[in-house]
Amino acid sequence: MMNSAPRQQLLATAAAVVSVVLWASAFVAIRTAGDAYSPGALALGRLVAGVVALGVICVVRREGPPPRSAWRGIGLSGVLWFGFYMVVLNWGEQQVDAGTAALVVNVGPLLIALLGARLLGDPMPPRLLAGMAVSFAGAVTVGLSMSAGGGSSVFGVVLCLLAAAAYAAGVVAQKPALGHASALQVTTYGCLVGAVVCLPFAGQLVREAARAPVSATLDMVYLGVFPTALAFTTWAYALARTTASRMGATTYAVPALVVLMSWLALGEVPGLLTLVGGVLCLAGVAVSRSRVRGRTRRVAAGEPRPEKVG
Repeated sequence: MMNSAPRQQLLATAAAVVSVVLWASAFVAIRTAGDAYSPGALALGRLVAGVVALGVICVVRREGPPPRSAWRGIGLSGVLWFGFYMVVLNWGEQQVDAGTAALVVNVGPLLIALLGARLLGDPMPPRLLAGMAVSFAGAVTVGLSMSAGGGSSVFGVVLCLLAAAAYAAGVVAQKPALGHASALQVTTYGCLVGAVVCLPFAGQLVREAARAPVSATLDMVYLGVFPTALAFTTWAYALARTTASRMGATTYAVPALVVLMSWLALGEVPGLLTLVGGVLCLAGVAVSRSRVRGRTRRVAAGEPRPEKVG
C-alpha cells in the first residue's frame, strides 16, 4: 500500500495536470466564444456558470462558507484572478491567436517568483534576475512578431501581459487562504467574488446571449464548468500541498498544449518568430528556477519560511 506522503504528492500532481490541460483548452474555447461575446460578457457568463457548478458541489458536500481568516486571500484572488484576469485575457485573445496568448501569459510563473520574493521573503538570486531578462526579451519578441498585424495585435500582447500579472498576483494571494479554508471553499467564493466584480457587464451578457449561436454559449458554459469550476479547484488542491512558485512551473506546458489544440481546432499556428519568443519566455523561467529548486523542495516538505507584510 502506498505511503501517505507519496500518495498525497501523486494526487497533487494529478490535480495539477488536470488544471493545466483544462486551462490549455480554455484558450481555444475563448477564441471561439469570443466571436459572439464581448470580453466582459464572456467573463461574467463563464463565472456565473462556474458559481452554479461549484454551488451544487458545495451543497452536495455540505461545504459551508470559509472562515474569516481566509477572506483576504479569497477576495484578492477573486478580484485579480477570477475577475480582472478573465476580462483582460478575453480581450487579448480578440487581438492575437490562442497560442500567442498562452505564450505571453506564461510569463506568469516568473512573476509569481518575483512576488514571492517581495511578499514572502524568498531570495532573489542572480539566476532569477537573468531569467527575468530572458523572459522579458521573449515577450518583446512575441510583440514584435505580431506587429505586422497592426497596432491592435501589439495591444493584444500588452493585454496578455496584464493578464499574466493578474494571474501571478492571484496565485500569491490565494496561497495563504488555503491555510485556513478548503480548496473548494477558496475556489467557490473566489469565483463568486469575480462574478460580482463583472456584474457591470450583465447587460451586455443578456443582449449578446439573445443573439449568440448555441455553440458559442455552450463554449461559455464549458469555460465555466471545466476550466473554471473544476480546474481552479484542482489547482487550489495542489497549491495547498506545495509552493506557489512550484505550482507556477506546472503551467510551462500550457503554451505547447494550446498551440496543438488551436492547430487542431482552429487551424491557428503562431509564426516562427512568435515561437522563438515563446521559447525565450520558457527558457527565462527555466533559468530563474534552476537555483531555487532545493529551497522549493524544503518549503514543500514543511520547513518554515520567513514571511513579511508587503
